[in-house]
Amino acid sequence: MDDSINNLAQDEQTARVILALASEPGDPITGWLIRTRGAIETVQQAIADAGPTGIDGQLWQRRVASRISAEQADRAMVQGARLGLEVVIPGDPNWPTGLSALGDQAPIVLWAKGDTGLLSAPVSDRITVTGARAATGYGEHVTMELVQQAVADSRQIISGGAYGIEGMAHRAALAARGTTIAVLAGRLDRLYPAGHQDLLSRVGDYGLLLSEMPPGAAPTKWRFQQRGRILAALSGAVVIVEAGYRSGALNTAARASGVGRPVGAVPGPVTSAASAGCHRLLHDGLASIVTGYDDIRTLLTTGEKGAAARTMQNTPGLAEPWFGTGSPARNSRESGLSL
Repeated sequence: MDDSINNLAQDEQTARVILALASEPGDPITGWLIRTRGAIETVQQAIADAGPTGIDGQLWQRRVASRISAEQADRAMVQGARLGLEVVIPGDPNWPTGLSALGDQAPIVLWAKGDTGLLSAPVSDRITVTGARAATGYGEHVTMELVQQAVADSRQIISGGAYGIEGMAHRAALAARGTTIAVLAGRLDRLYPAGHQDLLSRVGDYGLLLSEMPPGAAPTKWRFQQRGRILAALSGAVVIVEAGYRSGALNTAARASGVGRPVGAVPGPVTSAASAGCHRLLHDGLASIVTGYDDIRTLLTTGEKGAAARTMQNTPGLAEPWFGTGSPARNSRESGLSL
C-alpha cells in the first residue's frame, strides 16, 4: 500500500481530487465505489494488494492505480489554490443538486472559478443553450434574442464556451448583464478554446467557470462528450439552436432526455446544413419546437418529455457517444462488481 497516498487522502475532498486525476469523467465503477464506500476507502482499494473482486474490479484497479500519484494530486491542489480555484464536492452547500440525476456517472469533483453561489439556484432557473460551432448569422441572431429574453426572465444561461452558438450564448448573457456559467471540457488553468480566453475570463469574473478536470488536464474527445451530461443535468431545459446532422450537440440533447430534462430545438432553413440536426430532433419527436422564449418557458414549467425520452434511447447515432464502445467502463450494475 502506498503510504504517501494514504497520508494525503485523509479527507473526502482530497480523496476525491486523487480519484478525479486517476479516473476518466463519467466512470461508473469509480462512482459506484465512492457512493458505496466513500472516496477515502475507494483510494485505499485502488492501491491495495487486493482490490475489488470480479473482472471489472480488477480491471478498474489496474487502470486507476497506475494513474494515482500523490505528487500530481498535491500539485493540482497547490496550482488550483494559486489560481483561486474552488473545489466543490457533493455535500458542499453549493454542490448543484441537479447532478444527482447522473447517478454513479456524476462528477467526482468540480473545479470552479467565480461565483459558486450560482450553483445553489434551482435547476428550473437554468437553461442550457448549445449548438453548432460553425454557426450561421441566423443561428447567432436567434441565440442572442433567446438569451436576452431568458436573462430578462431571471434565468441563468449555461453553455460550454465553444465557438459558434455557445460563445454567442455567453456573450449575449454578459451583454444583458445576466449570469452565465461555462462548463469546460479541459482545465481551468488553461482556458480552451484559445480564441475564447478573453470571453471565458469575463465569464469567470462575472459568472462562473466549471470543469470536472483538475489543473493540468487536457481536453480530449471523450471529455468533450462527457461534458454534455453536465450541461444537461445542470439545467431545467436544453435548447439546441443550430446543429449539424451528427453534431456533438445531439449528444447533449440525448443526455438531457436520459436524465429527464426537456429538449427544445430551433428550426432553420431546410437548405441549411447547420440546422439539419435540429430538424432531425424535431422530425423524430425527440425535441419540442422553439420559435421564441415562450416555448422555452413552457419547457421549464411543464417539463414535457414523455415519448421523447423513450425514443431517444433507441435512436441509432444519438445515444452511441456515451453508451458505445468508447466508454472507459461499463455500468457497474451490469458488471458483477463486488467488494
